[in-house]
Amino acid sequence: MPRTWFITGASRGFGREWTIAALERGDSVAAIARDTGSLADLVQEYGDRVLPIRLDVDDREAVVAAVGEAHERFGRLDVVVNNAGYGQFGMIEEVSEAEARAQFDTNVFGALFVTQAALPYLREQGSGHFLQVSSIGGISAFPNIGIYNASKWALEAFSQSLAAEVADFGIKVTIIEPGAYGTDWAGSSARHAEQIPAYDAFREKAAEQRRARAGDPGDPVATRAAVLRLVDAEDPPLRIFLGDGPLAIATRDYDSRLATWRAWEPVSVAAQGRRD
Repeated sequence: MPRTWFITGASRGFGREWTIAALERGDSVAAIARDTGSLADLVQEYGDRVLPIRLDVDDREAVVAAVGEAHERFGRLDVVVNNAGYGQFGMIEEVSEAEARAQFDTNVFGALFVTQAALPYLREQGSGHFLQVSSIGGISAFPNIGIYNASKWALEAFSQSLAAEVADFGIKVTIIEPGAYGTDWAGSSARHAEQIPAYDAFREKAAEQRRARAGDPGDPVATRAAVLRLVDAEDPPLRIFLGDGPLAIATRDYDSRLATWRAWEPVSVAAQGRRD
């Protein structure tokens, strides 16, 4: 049976690739973007199976209306992809309150609003699949993107809780954690805090480390097949990496955490106190 997708951030990057993947196999897509002009070619090629909706996911009322519009048009929602987001660059000291709040408004609250708006429809039909687009930065953290990392950690936390809460309704949740890809994430879509000169030397060091981690960026087109396999899986994973770099980063990070927790376990146990 053809599926209906609701994809935020559909105008470029992963969102556009997955929109194309769904359309090419005969599914329908509510393609959500702040600027729907870039979707005109898809509308021309796929006609009524594409519903472009101009939306800022920071606006809760507009999100509810957009989800309702998509459901009214297609009659159901099968795959909800929370992909809208951007990268905020800046050392923790450099990021302003407004920049930090804007990062969370889009990356966390935008995904939360879409999820909450879609849930009643998915519960009613007894099925559905949320794809929550996180990052390797959602389980690890790196210099100069700390607020971005924080937003993705928050997305991962509520999505893991969500998975347990909705399983009995037949709803599935998968957190997608890409590594470095040839998208515009660090380009025109990124935002940059005003720099403090004291961090200049470390900033260059952090940039070199980021380039080394990125290696040869992945091809976004290659993620199409992976995402289709996810939504077709009878038992999809709660988490999945995209790309061949994230597992090594996660392994080093979690090995270090476990070693530290074990080394300090006597202090942890002593902090429990005694119960008479």
